Amino acid sequence: MKILKFIPFFLLVNLAFTQEKKVIYDIINEISSERIEKDVNKLVSFGTRHTLSDTISKTRGIGAARRWIKSTFEKISLECNNCLEVIYQKNYFPKNKRRIVKNVWINNVLAIQRGSKYPNKYIIMSGDIDSRVTDPNDFSSDSPGANDNASGMAGVIEVSRVLSKYKFENSIIYVGLSGEEQGLYGGIGLAEHAKKNKWDIIGVLNNDMIGNIEGVDGIIDNYSFRIFSEPTPANETEKSIKKRRFYGGEVDGNSRQLARYIHTQVKQFMPNLNPMMIYRLDRFGRGGHHRPFNDLGYAGVRIMEAHENYNRQHQDIRIENDIQYGDIIDGVNFNYAKNLTAVNAINLASLGWSSSKPKNVKIGGIVEPSQD
Repeated sequence: MKILKFIPFFLLVNLAFTQEKKVIYDIINEISSERIEKDVNKLVSFGTRHTLSDTISKTRGIGAARRWIKSTFEKISLECNNCLEVIYQKNYFPKNKRRIVKNVWINNVLAIQRGSKYPNKYIIMSGDIDSRVTDPNDFSSDSPGANDNASGMAGVIEVSRVLSKYKFENSIIYVGLSGEEQGLYGGIGLAEHAKKNKWDIIGVLNNDMIGNIEGVDGIIDNYSFRIFSEPTPANETEKSIKKRRFYGGEVDGNSRQLARYIHTQVKQFMPNLNPMMIYRLDRFGRGGHHRPFNDLGYAGVRIMEAHENYNRQHQDIRIENDIQYGDIIDGVNFNYAKNLTAVNAINLASLGWSSSKPKNVKIGGIVEPSQD
């Protein structure tokens, strides 16, 4: 006679939770600083990735850079049995008086990993392809853009390598966006494309400068990073604004909640890092590619280093008064970039496995004491 052994339900739940935690730690360990360094060096090798730079050359300019990104995504897809749909998403922008001095197609490179259960629900990780020097309209000079933003773009590619080995219920999009330095044009184009095609976007994790640990203030910090998020959706209705007077929620918009989720995940699984919640859309007077999604009401945050070095941002390459200016490869700490890339990976994975959000949730009240 066989004796059946029954495992208590709470032990099954605990076992499942333990296995899920192990997978998260596996994902962290699979992120490679060596591969990130190799990809950053490759992006720098194109000389300039300015939005208006050469699109014909095989070795220089944004055209060569985006073709290399696309081919890299395609190679990754081959290794996972064509699990990624790799495409260009592009929009035409005519010249204007400011930073588009000639007509240009803004080409974004997308690698879409379809969810098994909710293919129209998307988590997006973005990095910027383009780079610039002091003059935003100078599309000829060398503009390595090593940290800003080859680091973020290399992070996106690395996360696609790792997460493409797993299956998710929701879809994940790994994307290189163009035109950021000229006016967030790539993000504008993709956000409008998402709205037109009725994408259900869970959240956007925009990575812009994730490799610098030495601030212009002299502080060296290899464990802190910032998560920028706006408090409430930019497109919320007048009705929603009025309701908030009675129910609260001034800092509880979808982007802020996404930031809190990321913060919580990091504290649990990467306690060696210091995630800093910044209660603003972005730096004062600055912008990033999460903003076009926020403008349309989608949840989106910016993930970036804690201490910026302005000698390495938007600068012509030069030595002046014994100070090195320019966004060169020496300014990137690849272990730090690895850690921030892992932050993205575990959050994309957790959200990729998440269930759908509840519908028709309401807040109510009655004039009697709570029984809870």
